[in-house]
Amino acid sequence: MPHQRYRDVFDRVPVPAVERTWPANRITEAPLWVPVDLRDGNQALPEPMDPARKRRFFEMLVRIGYKEIEVGYPSASQTDFDFVRMLANSDLVPDDVTVSVFTPARRDLIERTFEAIEGLDRVIVHMYTATAPVWRDVVLRTGRDELREMIRTGVQDVLRCAEGRDGVRFEFSPEVFNQTEPEFALEVCDSVTELWQAGPGRPVIVNLPATVEVATPNVYADQIEHMHRNLARREHVILSVHPHNDRGTGVACAELAVLAGAQRVEGCLFGNGERTGNVDLVTLALNLHAQGVDPMIDFSDVDSVRETVEHCNRIGVHERHPYVGEYVHTAFSGTHQDAIRKGFRQHAESAARAGVPVEQARWEVPYLPIDPKDIGRDYEAVIRVNSQSGKGGIAHVMQTEHQLDLPRGLQRDFSRVVQRHTDETGTEVDAATLWELFAAEYLVPGAVGLKEWSIGHGPDGDRLRATLEVDGEPVAHQVTADGAVSALVRMLAQHGRDVEIVNLVQQSVGAGDRARAATYLEHRVGASTRWAVGIDDSVIAASLAAVLGAANSATAGS
Repeated sequence: MPHQRYRDVFDRVPVPAVERTWPANRITEAPLWVPVDLRDGNQALPEPMDPARKRRFFEMLVRIGYKEIEVGYPSASQTDFDFVRMLANSDLVPDDVTVSVFTPARRDLIERTFEAIEGLDRVIVHMYTATAPVWRDVVLRTGRDELREMIRTGVQDVLRCAEGRDGVRFEFSPEVFNQTEPEFALEVCDSVTELWQAGPGRPVIVNLPATVEVATPNVYADQIEHMHRNLARREHVILSVHPHNDRGTGVACAELAVLAGAQRVEGCLFGNGERTGNVDLVTLALNLHAQGVDPMIDFSDVDSVRETVEHCNRIGVHERHPYVGEYVHTAFSGTHQDAIRKGFRQHAESAARAGVPVEQARWEVPYLPIDPKDIGRDYEAVIRVNSQSGKGGIAHVMQTEHQLDLPRGLQRDFSRVVQRHTDETGTEVDAATLWELFAAEYLVPGAVGLKEWSIGHGPDGDRLRATLEVDGEPVAHQVTADGAVSALVRMLAQHGRDVEIVNLVQQSVGAGDRARAATYLEHRVGASTRWAVGIDDSVIAASLAAVLGAANSATAGS
């Protein structure tokens, strides 16, 4: 690999020599978190959010406790402009929440931005200009003097447009701050705070982005401490950071920046953003939680937050994502599992001795930095599929090897099947054997079969024509209901084979031309429930197969 083509940060830009204090500091309270998902995160999506998804995301951010939220770049797109106008004309923004809008230092775009925010009581106008040498030379094709004038003009345009609007505050970002000469970044930021008259009751936000991460986190901390110590009007400046994650150390950069004097952190939930993303606000907040510091954001139901973010971004959260990934509270290793089990037992005993509920007792369980229940999760024992395995490991193999994403209830049911097999054989179960066990339990035909069927759609519902084979005898039926599943349930009831559906989950199996459909059906049998599965080329056929499986299962168990 041609590593000699690249230069380290010390050859790109002067790094300030600072007498560091940040290594000895501690984080004892949360900074102000500012999610930029609706702007910076949104512009990085393959399919940017539509208004409905943006609204759902915004309402979730408000619900879990964010007090400043960047909501868009209204001069860049009509969608963003319309979303900001919708917020201005609604009651969606609580009295304790301030929204932020993004604009470059260009007069027409600044004016367009102020058109968008008309009517908002509390708003931050965030102006940015790239300041790094490479951006000046390659992108802007301008020198320092011209850039100073561009920034000065933009600052004055913001002041002019904000005249008479008491609820408007100001933020400035020297874009690519971390690759800008320290003395020039300081000069530019001081000129902005002077023109915007930073003072008592009128603080200005100076945001220092690591737009492209190019150095170890200690270098960024030194750059932040240099600004923290030398900014003019420092007591009237809210020092903010906006780390990216190109080197995979965005979280460390943010934490060290807070140690170095930053009071505010911009980022995205789960780290969405251009390239490798913005700094992850979820990890940052839960890192504080794990250190006994209140993060000031409510992640007690983190799975619902993840589901909202995945829905709105249409990008999944990785299974190994800190705190939130599907596998981060599980153990695939038997030694880990044993240590965690002992830790849970010790935790319960300690809570009992102290006379406090287990959820309030001091947490010291091996391998688990926080109690999963703090964020609405449960520990599941997941190791290789053998006699000691839990449902998570079995579900993992079924998904990765057979593309079946089993619902949690079915995971539990199937794990009992696997457990019986491993207890009897004493052997490890490979992927092929796992499929044989699954098919034998959930895909075996029974006394009732479906010989042929067709579905028609009419004003009264869906009409199912089908020939059932009941105990070897064909019987033709025609039933109209609100769907093919309901119609088949009615047909089966005529033969005394009642199917009471508790839960039905449909899933695509595979992709492209070879994609199939799977239906997982939980049904009630007496006082308990069972599962049936249908797999076919079409969703309807898979669902009908699952209903038949339920009917046969209920009969077999009666």
